[in-house]
Amino acid sequence: MPPFNLKETDKLLTTTRAVRRRLDFKKPVPREVILECLDISQQAPTGSNRQGWRWIIVTSSEKREALADIYRRGAGEYLVKSQDEAAANGDNQTERVYSSAQYLAENLEKVPVHVIPLIKVDHMAKNPPVTAWAGLMGSIMPAVWSFQLALRARGLGSTLTTLHLHNANEAQDLLCIPSEFMQVGLLPVAYTIGKDFKPAKRPPIQNIVSWDQWQD
Repeated sequence: MPPFNLKETDKLLTTTRAVRRRLDFKKPVPREVILECLDISQQAPTGSNRQGWRWIIVTSSEKREALADIYRRGAGEYLVKSQDEAAANGDNQTERVYSSAQYLAENLEKVPVHVIPLIKVDHMAKNPPVTAWAGLMGSIMPAVWSFQLALRARGLGSTLTTLHLHNANEAQDLLCIPSEFMQVGLLPVAYTIGKDFKPAKRPPIQNIVSWDQWQD
């Protein structure tokens, strides 16, 4: 017998969506739920066992408003232009994604919890090679995804966003982040409106997998 319930495990993995429009702005999120999900995320693998991660949880309405302003200025016209391009190309799924991203940008301050994942970078050399950046991201992104899965299992939604990083120095000042830590994104977190999330449409697996060497 498999060590886990494969049906439930697969459902969790295939329905943990990037949630934007269906975040419940009004339902409070208990601090202990966020801490429980983060505690689970700390079991994720990390390069060289450094565990150089830190997390800032933002619930202050003033700081959420400030982060939303930083985010919107970082987005600029990107979301609107991308949505228009997708519509012009007849790509309905991508158009919906950018539409929901624009909705989130317009309402970000209303999301009850903003989570900022951080990774320590003081060991990085100047102009590091690609391998160093790959290792750095590989040391934090598994924990971010574990956090999102733990949230989903408890009825909460999230999405990993990066647009505020265009003005990361402003967020750094706002949140008093030490210079040896780098922000890797912002996750708006809230309970979801409904729980009926479904797998997204993706290319057939045979179109993106090659065996032993690259194949078109």
